[in-house]
Amino acid sequence: MSLIRKLALRSRGDFPALPESAPVRPQFTHRRELVRVRKLVLKMSMSLDGFVAGPGGEADRLFRSRGEDSADWVLDTIERAGLHALGRRSYENMAGYWPTATDRMAAPMNTIPKAVFTRQKRYEIQPRGEAAAPGSAAASWASPLVAAENLATDMQRLKQQSGRYILAQGGAGFARSLIQLDLVDEYRLLIHPVVLGAGLPIFTDRQQPMDLELVGTSAFQSGVVAHVYVPRSPSR
Repeated sequence: MSLIRKLALRSRGDFPALPESAPVRPQFTHRRELVRVRKLVLKMSMSLDGFVAGPGGEADRLFRSRGEDSADWVLDTIERAGLHALGRRSYENMAGYWPTATDRMAAPMNTIPKAVFTRQKRYEIQPRGEAAAPGSAAASWASPLVAAENLATDMQRLKQQSGRYILAQGGAGFARSLIQLDLVDEYRLLIHPVVLGAGLPIFTDRQQPMDLELVGTSAFQSGVVAHVYVPRSPSR
């Protein structure tokens, strides 16, 4: 039997139940979540001039300023998630890295379920190494939900499930699409003390301005600052 667990997003909108993620640690200033209708959280690292990567997608200059305290913040955000939402390219890159990674983020990255969003109607997951072994670090990468119909509809259906929030991270194009469609309920942005001058932005595809409310900040020793925003409702 194939390990590929492709998500059939039909009009009735059925979704398989997803397991709870690892226990969370009571720290940091952003909001605590275990919600009835879960939200979509977008976590991105970006430069002072608003780029999430260089022109070719390179992000090494951003991560030079990452320290242990900012890594703790990222780990806390990942551990609180109930589902990783990834664009196809980010999924393929991460699936080739995390199953054999040894740093402390590897456990939640490997155990939390995944949803892959793609425009390819017949997208097939390619097995990698130990992916065939149930319970292995690669198992969740080998059997993600595959959403290949309509981004807005597919994401809204996932939001209707109860559980911890959906976490989108990585992939400038995927992030731009989520922002353009007003699907993001919370922005967790790590601002690094570097100016790239050119690169990949994530807010450029919006057709209308968007007001945000700052709900949390955390400053780290390396100069990285985490900003947590939620879209401001018209009544505020």
